[in-house]
Amino acid sequence: QVQLVESGGGLVQAGGNLRLSCAASGRTFSRYVMAWFRQAPGKERESVAVINWSSGSTYYADSVKGRFTISRDNAKTTVYLQMNSLKPEDTAVYYCAAPKTYTRVLPTYEYEYSYWGQGTQVTVSS
Repeated sequence: QVQLVESGGGLVQAGGNLRLSCAASGRTFSRYVMAWFRQAPGKERESVAVINWSSGSTYYADSVKGRFTISRDNAKTTVYLQMNSLKPEDTAVYYCAAPKTYTRVLPTYEYEYSYWGQGTQVTVSS
């Protein structure tokens, strides 16, 4: 059984910072890639950041480049999303995701991920 448990969401003023954490457990998933997605009300879920632990590669959506940083604590199998200079448009439910098998270096599409956390709400007030 794979479990992804997010934490760290909350309410913050524009310009503020938050750090999200995702603790992963279980054996039947690819430990080389983990990602953060988000879904705002009335919008589709979108990839925000992806990390490939094996290659050290990362991907960021254009909307968060320079403000968000994805990282991983290998010892704890935990992935983080440091979010700085938050904007009201960053308001969404943020999900941690992991693929079941390794397919490519930086998968960015929702269908490429088999395991999802329950989501954590991030609200940025103006």
